[in-house]
Amino acid sequence: MPLSPDPSTGSADTTYNRVMLKISGEALMGDQGFGLHPPTVERIAREVKSVHDLGVEICMVIGGGNIFRGLSGSAQGMERTTADYMGMLATVMNALAMQGALESMGVFTRVISAIPMDQVCEPYIRRRAVRHLEKKRVCIFAAGTGNPYFTTDTAATLRANEMSCEAIFKGTKVDGVYDKDPVKFADATRYDTVSYDDVLAKRLGVMDASAIALARDNNLPIIVFSLDEPGGFRGILAGQGTYTKVQS
Repeated sequence: MPLSPDPSTGSADTTYNRVMLKISGEALMGDQGFGLHPPTVERIAREVKSVHDLGVEICMVIGGGNIFRGLSGSAQGMERTTADYMGMLATVMNALAMQGALESMGVFTRVISAIPMDQVCEPYIRRRAVRHLEKKRVCIFAAGTGNPYFTTDTAATLRANEMSCEAIFKGTKVDGVYDKDPVKFADATRYDTVSYDDVLAKRLGVMDASAIALARDNNLPIIVFSLDEPGGFRGILAGQGTYTKVQS
């Protein structure tokens, strides 16, 4: 059911009550080639706050590729499990940066890690996380699933199902899913909607196969949109903007 307008903000109805926002670690780099770009982190936090102000309950998962990517480390000769754990720690750093940006804007936020590290964030306990969401706190799930060999795409889909999210919003550099890379091919065609099976069969690269299959099996829609478009996240929740919806 759509939300009623929030009397404190006068905002319009939205399509979803609880959503998962999945972004890559690279989204936090800005124009840099590595690490965190504070103005970019702040810009994304403002986008999240604008949706939070609608009364929508928000979960987040942020990748760690701007700091360390386990698969890349493995490709360079590092033992895969160790490399993946290092990548998980990178996601915690990104989550703490986003938490700091959101809380500076007055948005109460909890970082919840699949790997216990009690001095910097909370351990993952499902019922506690649900309660945070009910209290309108943004929950950022860090450290992936806590297991090697699983991507943050799979972690986002897993947590979205556990939290009973109504959709996953995948923020990317393009405004949806295309039949081929729109950066390389001027004649690339964007899908308005596409099925989970077509994403897998055509290798459209929305998320990894495990994440797509998990979303399909639980009928959880994935909305792919441009994170670089100002107001895009909020606009789509209000039924506007350009995006691709992955569904059955």
